[in-house]
Amino acid sequence: MSFFELTATLLTLSATFGWLNHQFLHLPHSVGLLLLGLLSSLLLIVVDLAVPQARLYEQVVASLGQIDFTEIVINGMLAFLLFAGALNVNFSALRSRALQVGYLAIVATIVSTAVVGGLVWYTAGLLGFPVSLPWALVFGALISPTDPVAVLTMLKGMRLKGGLKSEAEGEALFNDGVGIVLFTVLVGVAVGHESFDLGAASLDLLREAGGGIVLGLGTGYLAYRAMRAIDDFPVEVLITLALVGGTYALAQRLGFSGALATVAAGLLVGERAPKDAMSERTQTYVTSLWTLIDEVLNSVLFLLIGLELFVVQPNLFNLLFGLVAIPIVLVARVIAVSIPLLLPLRGRANPRHVPFLTWAGVRGGISVALVLALPASEAKPVLLAGTYAVVLFSVVVQGLTLRPLVRRLGLSDDRGAGGGGTPSH
Repeated sequence: MSFFELTATLLTLSATFGWLNHQFLHLPHSVGLLLLGLLSSLLLIVVDLAVPQARLYEQVVASLGQIDFTEIVINGMLAFLLFAGALNVNFSALRSRALQVGYLAIVATIVSTAVVGGLVWYTAGLLGFPVSLPWALVFGALISPTDPVAVLTMLKGMRLKGGLKSEAEGEALFNDGVGIVLFTVLVGVAVGHESFDLGAASLDLLREAGGGIVLGLGTGYLAYRAMRAIDDFPVEVLITLALVGGTYALAQRLGFSGALATVAAGLLVGERAPKDAMSERTQTYVTSLWTLIDEVLNSVLFLLIGLELFVVQPNLFNLLFGLVAIPIVLVARVIAVSIPLLLPLRGRANPRHVPFLTWAGVRGGISVALVLALPASEAKPVLLAGTYAVVLFSVVVQGLTLRPLVRRLGLSDDRGAGGGGTPSH
């Protein structure tokens, strides 16, 4: 299939499954697309087992093999989805929770990586999984960062007390840089190309994250000034598109975090441009465009996650590891978000926030993209199964039950709380 045919197929499936979900399932849009993609994968597998001569499974796997999921997510969709999310984040609320966001994005990610790695390694030894300690830590690094796309989608329309929404959104927007640096270093250790150097890893993190943020603030300010100098909505819309693509590409070329650069640019433009750089008409067009981009790319991404079941080797061994990985990741998340309760800053932490922050730690396409990017090894099929299981559980189970949990914990802002389930878009 050509690139155009693949794109047309994905858009057609997204539209069809979106319509079916809206008409019959009535699930949140992203969850419905993921489940319908997953169901389609399972049905094709069943048909292939019943009618082997049809060779449907083989043909679909060959078609999906043309899709570089890692390239599409990390170097394609992510920049636009992050910018769209950052545009709508309350910057003042985020700034007031800077300490908590910093802890969750940096310290909690590192703690979770270590805890997941240790528990997976210990469990692997008991059950006979081919997962050494370095590969277990790689799994911890790719599964510990919360997914910005999944988290922002899940929290849309939700009002929470005590700045909790800002904490969850801020963590999801900023912790990818930490996770990707850890992932890169630990993969090098696992394949034997390098030894772990804490000082070097810390410098890499500082350079990539700090450089990305500074670059994003710089390009975002230039875009803001350019938009302020004119009143022409087609050009201003084009400036926002150029800002995203140009910032992300330049960050990667310079060795900085493209994700953090895009987030920083989005936060600056979203905070300053509506005040004095965009007319009401321009704001309408810019908001509509980025809402549409967010919805369309989200639809395709969650559909792809559902269809990627084909890359998981279907055997009981991998299924068992997937079932084991879910509680391990949840336990690590509880430990990571509970540590502030033990520190001198306890007055700023609330025990009731721990269940919410644990359950809001949704994983998504970034974790799948990272595990698919792993070099071939004995551990890769097992880690892929574990990642897929955790992502499915977090998006479907945690995503569908977070709002009822918020109400039960009494964390809803009564001015905006209402209705059940998660937002449909």
